[in-house]
Amino acid sequence: MAEPQDLILPLLREMRTDIRELGQNTAREFTVVKQRLDQIEGRLANMREAINGESVLGRYAAAEVEERLDAIEKRLAVLEKAG
Repeated sequence: MAEPQDLILPLLREMRTDIRELGQNTAREFTVVKQRLDQIEGRLANMREAINGESVLGRYAAAEVEERLDAIEKRLAVLEKAG
């Protein structure tokens, strides 16, 4: 009959190998996930920049319209006083 230690030691060695492989696989998968997250974060940053750029352009356009409306209202006020 085999001694208990003769049965346990091979099992422990096998478990150690399995755990090491699991750690390596997990590290590889984590690297892949991190790369994908970095790509997504980069895309979100680009989208934020684009949105901010468009909103700045929109503000400039709105400010220009406001200035033109103010100028028209001033001219109208002058015409109303003269007329």
